[in-house]
Amino acid sequence: MTYEKNGFPARRDRDQEDIDLIDLFLQVWRGKWLVGSFVLLFLVIAVVYLNVAREKWTSVAVISSPDAGQIASYTNAMSVLNNDGKYDMPDIQQRVIGRFNAAFSALAETLNNQDEPEKLTIAPAVQGQPLPLKLTYQGQTAREAQQKLAQYIEKVDQQIAKELIDDLNASIKSRTADLVETLAAQEKVAQEQKDLRIKQISQALSVAKAAEVQSPQVRQTENVSQDTLFLLGSSALESMIKNESSRPLAFSDEYYRIRQNLLNIQTIEVNPESIHGYRYVMKPTEPIHRDSPKLALTLVLAVLLGLIVGSGYVLMRNAFRNHQSNA
Repeated sequence: MTYEKNGFPARRDRDQEDIDLIDLFLQVWRGKWLVGSFVLLFLVIAVVYLNVAREKWTSVAVISSPDAGQIASYTNAMSVLNNDGKYDMPDIQQRVIGRFNAAFSALAETLNNQDEPEKLTIAPAVQGQPLPLKLTYQGQTAREAQQKLAQYIEKVDQQIAKELIDDLNASIKSRTADLVETLAAQEKVAQEQKDLRIKQISQALSVAKAAEVQSPQVRQTENVSQDTLFLLGSSALESMIKNESSRPLAFSDEYYRIRQNLLNIQTIEVNPESIHGYRYVMKPTEPIHRDSPKLALTLVLAVLLGLIVGSGYVLMRNAFRNHQSNA
């Protein structure tokens, strides 16, 4: 009895489910032409969508920090500016590519905020590593995506070169002003020393004339101090005054080193076209496969939707007819 109560009805329910599923399949099969019509309709809609939808193609480029030769004119100018032949090339390369990254990110954000947004991205090409960088642009055609990406990279590169030149010119202007001021201060000190020397000799000449000392009274001038300078005699002192007046200013070796540095700085001239803020690892590619709409996926989805909607329509129609018959 337990078998009949528990097992047998359960088996009959399963048989009923199998019969219902088969019946559903047979209903759909009998309405296969109607289902096929829905599939065809959805395929037509898919084809229209594929022809009307805006295509998206993504071009990719990979860049890294510039080579030494690409920023050689800039680094040479910096070494001349700082009067130091030693410079940290890796540090300069890192700063330049950092500028490029920031400028490119700013451009991407600007393009994304337009009335008609453009998708431009920059991100590390390798997870967890700052370099190289992967740049992408999404366009309506493969050729457009490639050209636009190359144009934006070139635009940012020119911007970086201009910024570096502007910074360099500002540094040159500031450094030149500092050196000119330093030279002027040393020239003023040298002139004051010369004037003081002439005044001291003139004072000694006055004393020598007052003491009626015309000829030198000492044999060794090394022992002559400022107080005993009149002992050289008025004739010698007059000659010394003429000599001091015509003699050029005396400067230290430091003065001439500063002047040489100033002359070198004034000859600095860097062409912006010789500076580049990046190096291509991979140039912008012309994509082969578009991102969207995808042909195969769209057609497969159209067929599936046609089958689902068509089968649903057939089953609903049959259910409605059965309900009317039973009523």
